[in-house]
Amino acid sequence: MRLVVVAVVVVLLLRAFVVQSFSVPTGSMEPTIQPGDRLLADRLVRGPSVHRGDVVVFDGRVSFGNQTDGTTVDRALRGLASLVSIETGTDYVKRVIGLPGDHVVCCDTRGLLTVNGASVEEPYLFPGDAPSALTFDVTVPAGDIWVMGDHRSDSSDSRAYLGRPGGGMVRLDDVIGQATVRYWPLGRLGSLGGPGPLSTVVAPGAGH
Repeated sequence: MRLVVVAVVVVLLLRAFVVQSFSVPTGSMEPTIQPGDRLLADRLVRGPSVHRGDVVVFDGRVSFGNQTDGTTVDRALRGLASLVSIETGTDYVKRVIGLPGDHVVCCDTRGLLTVNGASVEEPYLFPGDAPSALTFDVTVPAGDIWVMGDHRSDSSDSRAYLGRPGGGMVRLDDVIGQATVRYWPLGRLGSLGGPGPLSTVVAPGAGH
């Protein structure tokens, strides 16, 4: 009995602080992630550990839901749900395009996104999709990130919230972890791939 209790505690701690499972109900990240895929998110990749190009899972309740953090009880219940890997319905999975301080623009003369003045080829986009049908010019505030789905024509991401408080930015504090592995269905078992060309973008003011 003692071993069972220890095993349960270890699993809960791993889920709370190391890795967490999520299911994906929509096609907003196709072709990288398909509806019905189940992912593992590395909870150690948060805050300053987040990089451009990372596919992250985040709680969009405040950034996308236009809600407040809630009461202490609300926060405690969300923490408990996270501990046992219960999905709350406010979790999103998107790709990080801009980090704090980044200048993200759509689009250049070739129709590509630019980040800090550098045009970015995006091989992970859904076939036939443009980088964005909506033009924008944003600078990411401190403590925030700018995120977009790989299926740009079918993704409600930072672009959809430009006119709302927060301007579509996602708080780094709301990032749950980096989605790294697809474990279901078994036929699609494997890594979600790397950050792609976004990993070569330099920080603002660092030159090109």
